[in-house]
Amino acid sequence: MAALSSALGAVQRPALDSLFPRIVAHEHLPAAASLNSLRWTVGGVAGPAVAGVVVAYAGLGWAYGADALTFVASVVLIVRIAASPAAHEAAKPSLRAIAEGARYAWARKELLGTYAVDLAAMFLAMPLAVLPFLADELDANWSLGLMYAALPLGSLLVSLTSGWTSRVHRHGRMVVLAAALWGLAITGAGVVGNVWLVLLFLTVAGGCDMVSGIFRGAMWNQTIPDELRGRLAGIELLSYSVGPTVGQVRSGGSAAWWGVRASVWSGGLLCAGAVGLLALCLPKLMTYDVRTNEHAARLRARRAAAVPART
Repeated sequence: MAALSSALGAVQRPALDSLFPRIVAHEHLPAAASLNSLRWTVGGVAGPAVAGVVVAYAGLGWAYGADALTFVASVVLIVRIAASPAAHEAAKPSLRAIAEGARYAWARKELLGTYAVDLAAMFLAMPLAVLPFLADELDANWSLGLMYAALPLGSLLVSLTSGWTSRVHRHGRMVVLAAALWGLAITGAGVVGNVWLVLLFLTVAGGCDMVSGIFRGAMWNQTIPDELRGRLAGIELLSYSVGPTVGQVRSGGSAAWWGVRASVWSGGLLCAGAVGLLALCLPKLMTYDVRTNEHAARLRARRAAAVPART
């Protein structure tokens, strides 16, 4: 079932990501990405809390049954959304088209940097698999639900206060800075021995992850041509899904060898170091400026020219 869910997500995500730039003005794409993130952040905070109550008082079967009903509601809502037909210049899906998207991503080093930074951060410093053992080691089993909710809570706080992001133009630097701070916050969560400080560091880490996600999304949406957007969204999905999944194997394996807290803080330090190394190896990521980037300017001009035609 987990594999099926991931497979369906891999179909949905590129289509959903390619839809936003077609219905949102170019300059409003960062704000749209922030609002879109509320789907995950609100669910990430409320979901575990509600599920815990349902499991405790009604049982596991009722919790999964209620979850299934929410998917039914989602399908009903999606069916009622008007269709978004493909553009006339859109190519039919093919292996050749996928290869073309991969070549485009490789040629755009600033885009390649966003994928690499996210992959490094999620692979090296994603501690979710060891949180139950961390709560047990801190003699605070009651805090496990709060630990799971802390990361999305930090993301939610950033989403609700994200108006400042529209005044930032060097998106690549913000991606790198936020990913490095994510690693350092995870390091703090592994070093401290007080459960409340652990929750604080996890909340800060969630906020940093959201900042990185907002500016990664802005770079993708404001520079990738519409005809390549779905293919590039598929590549982005690999870093989005593979990094955290394999990262659980890393965190669990290192915890078995060196201990739970060592697994957490060492992963955070490795993340910060890897992000710094990537920043040195990919200077185009650090110098990216949405006001002067040729790809952003070209796409901005294309969309401005298309507005009179639509009206």
